[in-house]
Amino acid sequence: METTFTPIASLAGGVMIGLAALMLLWLNGKVAGISGIVGSALGDYSAASRWRWFFIVGLLSGGGLALYQWVGTSEIVLRASLPVLIAAGLLVGYGTRLGSGCTSGHGVCGIGRLSPRSIAATCVFMAVAALTVFVQRHVMGA
Repeated sequence: METTFTPIASLAGGVMIGLAALMLLWLNGKVAGISGIVGSALGDYSAASRWRWFFIVGLLSGGGLALYQWVGTSEIVLRASLPVLIAAGLLVGYGTRLGSGCTSGHGVCGIGRLSPRSIAATCVFMAVAALTVFVQRHVMGA
């Protein structure tokens, strides 16, 4: 498996994520936890929830534009079947509810606010991710 070292692009992406989270907190008083924003938007179609829909549309269209502009769809290869991808998505959704938040809420916003709960949650996220990659690559041989 080949990977490309892109420190400048990675740093720029991290800075943009941090600035977006900071702007949402300063301008709207809301934490940029994606699972919470999506979960709340799905149950509330009122004018007060409109910002959530703009956030979701911006998130998806920004990612799609970046994919189209810089990566190109021909470079993306999915090695998992559709049922595995659906199961993985459902497990992630269940995990975000179980952990009362996702990596964006805990990892980006919570750590920035020095929340002990978010720091602990992010350490667990990262440990499980590292273990998952290790098992997949070295135990299962994928």
